[in-house]
Amino acid sequence: MKRITLIIATGLLSLGFASANAQEDAGAASMAELLRLIEQGQARDSRESRQREAAFAQARNQQQSLLNQARAERTRQENVSSQLENQFEENQQRIITARQALDERLGALKELFGVLQTVSGDTQGRFAASLTNIQFPDRSEFLVELGNKMAGASSLASIEDIERLWAMLQQEVVESGKNARFSQLVTKANGEQEEMEVIRVGAFNLISENGYLKYENGDVSELQRQPDGRYVSTTGDLMGAESGAVALGLDVTRGGILALLVESPTLRDRIEQGGIVGYCIIALGIIGLLIAIMRWLALSTADRKVKAQLKRESASTDNPLGRVLAAYESNRGADTETIELKLSEAALKEMPDLTKGLLFIKVVAAVAPLMGLLGTVTGMIKTFQVITLYGAGDPKMMAGGISQALMTTVLGLCVAIPMVLLHTVVSGKSRKIVNILQSQSAGLVAQHSERSH
Repeated sequence: MKRITLIIATGLLSLGFASANAQEDAGAASMAELLRLIEQGQARDSRESRQREAAFAQARNQQQSLLNQARAERTRQENVSSQLENQFEENQQRIITARQALDERLGALKELFGVLQTVSGDTQGRFAASLTNIQFPDRSEFLVELGNKMAGASSLASIEDIERLWAMLQQEVVESGKNARFSQLVTKANGEQEEMEVIRVGAFNLISENGYLKYENGDVSELQRQPDGRYVSTTGDLMGAESGAVALGLDVTRGGILALLVESPTLRDRIEQGGIVGYCIIALGIIGLLIAIMRWLALSTADRKVKAQLKRESASTDNPLGRVLAAYESNRGADTETIELKLSEAALKEMPDLTKGLLFIKVVAAVAPLMGLLGTVTGMIKTFQVITLYGAGDPKMMAGGISQALMTTVLGLCVAIPMVLLHTVVSGKSRKIVNILQSQSAGLVAQHSERSH
């Protein structure tokens, strides 16, 4: 019933379109032609519907087939999984049984192989850090293979392996007490590599013609900075020696003490730590030292001439006392008061030359420690600024900053102490000459006064 209704509706709809087309295009000429066109359209729609239904049915059958295949594959995989689980359990049991049998057959050898594995591992680490490994680098490969063999438990160590390990240990002991000379590729301080002759001093130090060398991770390189010259000079003696005993600065800690010597700042580094204030203190100390030396030489010469003048009867104008005596001789006929004034005037004229530079030396002795304190205060301010930025978690960084700050105080004291001593010496000579002038002047006045009366 529904199909008949659909056909009628379709026919009416087609009739309406056909009428419209007839009016527009003058198409079908009669109702018979229109009915034929409708029947042809119905036949075509029916054929297309049957084709689609057949395609849907075929696709449904294919999906069912794929579903059946997937279920069959799942069942097969489940069976394979069960078989593998059973096989795994059987293999686990076989491994346990085989290990028990291996332990029973090894007996005391198992403990021996454990010790052998431990010794080979320790020996490998010891050889890697030893200087003898430079000459015998092939030992590490054997030790790695032996360690893997012992760890894997797939094969056992042979008597030859054990004997070879013993021979390597014996070789290390022997080489640790010998000096060996050989050629080695060395990385220089400027980054270039060069083949040079080196000497291995036991298992402690490695040296070349340029000084001490450093061995790290299989590479040999020069130190960025060599220790003091007295240590480097001994390495040159050893490099040039053919036989006999040679004194050498040996680091028995295998580089520990040498690293401290290299890292410890030199005198130049200490001076550079003082900064601008430190350089000013040193410059001030050098100027004060030069003035003190010049004044000491001048006063020593004057003192020697004054002593010579004391032994002569005639006055000489090449010394302070002679000039004072010359003033007395030129005014011998005057009264006592005039003589006293003239001698005092002559002595006062000599005072500037005798005391020249003493005040500057005294000022340097007083100012140098104050400048050192100034440098210390500014250095501590910088240290506290660093602590503010990075915290106080690194004591080494704080100690370095405080050390730099205190260096200016050390420089100030190193300048002030010699300046105080030099000022004492120079001023003592000056006072000695002044006292001679004053005593001789007073004696001449007293002598003249006695003659007048």
